[in-house]
Amino acid sequence: MLNSTPITRSEKPMENVYTVSELNREARQILEGCFPMIWVEGELSNFKAHSSGHWYFSLKDAQAQVSCALFRAQNRKINFEPQDGLHVKIRGQVSLYEGRGSYQLIVDTMEEIGHGKLQKAFEALKKRLSEAGLFNAAHKKPLPFLPQCIGVITSPTGAAIRDILSILKRRFPCIPVIIYPTAVQGEAAAPFIVQALDKANRRKDCDVLILARGGGSLEDLWPFNEEIVAYAIYQSELPIISGIGHEIDFTIADFVADKRAPTPSGAAEQVVPDCRELWLAIQQDKRHLIKQIKATLSPLQQQLVWIQKHLQQQHPQRKLAEKTQLLDSYEVNLVRLQLKLLQERQYSLKTSYTTLLGLTPYHRIQHQLQHLKLQQGNFKNKLMAVIHQKQLRITNAAATLDALSPLNTLSRGYAITTRQTDHHILRAAEEVQKGDKINVRLKQGSLDCIVKEVKA
Repeated sequence: MLNSTPITRSEKPMENVYTVSELNREARQILEGCFPMIWVEGELSNFKAHSSGHWYFSLKDAQAQVSCALFRAQNRKINFEPQDGLHVKIRGQVSLYEGRGSYQLIVDTMEEIGHGKLQKAFEALKKRLSEAGLFNAAHKKPLPFLPQCIGVITSPTGAAIRDILSILKRRFPCIPVIIYPTAVQGEAAAPFIVQALDKANRRKDCDVLILARGGGSLEDLWPFNEEIVAYAIYQSELPIISGIGHEIDFTIADFVADKRAPTPSGAAEQVVPDCRELWLAIQQDKRHLIKQIKATLSPLQQQLVWIQKHLQQQHPQRKLAEKTQLLDSYEVNLVRLQLKLLQERQYSLKTSYTTLLGLTPYHRIQHQLQHLKLQQGNFKNKLMAVIHQKQLRITNAAATLDALSPLNTLSRGYAITTRQTDHHILRAAEEVQKGDKINVRLKQGSLDCIVKEVKA
């Protein structure tokens, strides 16, 4: 029960003006003095665990929400992990944070009493769409490694688009970006998201889409949990990467999308490679490739040298050269053999011709004539020798005869008388008869005489 005691505050003259600090301080004192420790039931939203160890969150129902703070000394006693969408009961002190002038509850303890209605609706839709196959991995399209154009479906005034554009410019500034503006919060946001998806698919100006918005409560992110958005993502011909909320936030759109990024910035980092890292990777791959090529080419070069040598030995031109050389050798041998054979044939022909000539009558006649001439020569020589011998004998005989010759006698006035009929030398008168013809040979000349008278 609320304290029914009338609220009291220090009275100040009307002419005095409060400072902001004074106003907030008195308001906090009034709230803390008016409300005792109270229990409040609602749904957790915008839960954040600060690095200091304190927890900050909102507690809401269908009509309103209130900011809450649960400090480290008290949250150590909580035996469950708070998260957005949980239906909880908290005990706390109504207060006011003077620095911002915001009304809040300083929580002492928290008890879990179940999931909220939005979380239950989320789980039910998730189950139904999963059974319908919208989350099937086989349906998910691969993202292009290096897109030619990137489409971004988000609010044109939110922080998400600034983060996305900044990261895309840093990672790969030459890729064009098309923004399809849409509402990303509120009951009317889902149809606008569907229209943006349909427009991007009809125009096909880009080859990948980023569906993004910044962080928020489950209620803030609810347009991305709508069934029409899920089916629009599922039916998209362009691959979609979702970057909705913070890393711990999951929406139906994340499950249907071809790829989920934890944040809009994460989506921008995943949709394109970092050109510097890509360049370094390319250079490293280039060095590795050159090394591999050299390692591969080194034995291949040696093998190529061997193959070239072998090829030169086996090359048709080499074979042709060898055959040509062999042909030249054959030609030389053939010419030599032809010449030899021709010479042999000529010699054989000459021999045959000579033999044939030797067998012809003319040749035999010539041969016989030659032989005859030779015989004649021999005969002549022999005859000349005989004649010479005879002449010599005659000379000797003549000398002897001359010594004994009657011619010497004739020169002294004697004569030789021979019978003409038989040339018989007459030595006695009775050897002739009257009327016989005789020849009287004188030293000079001879006389033919007829015997007129024989005197004995």
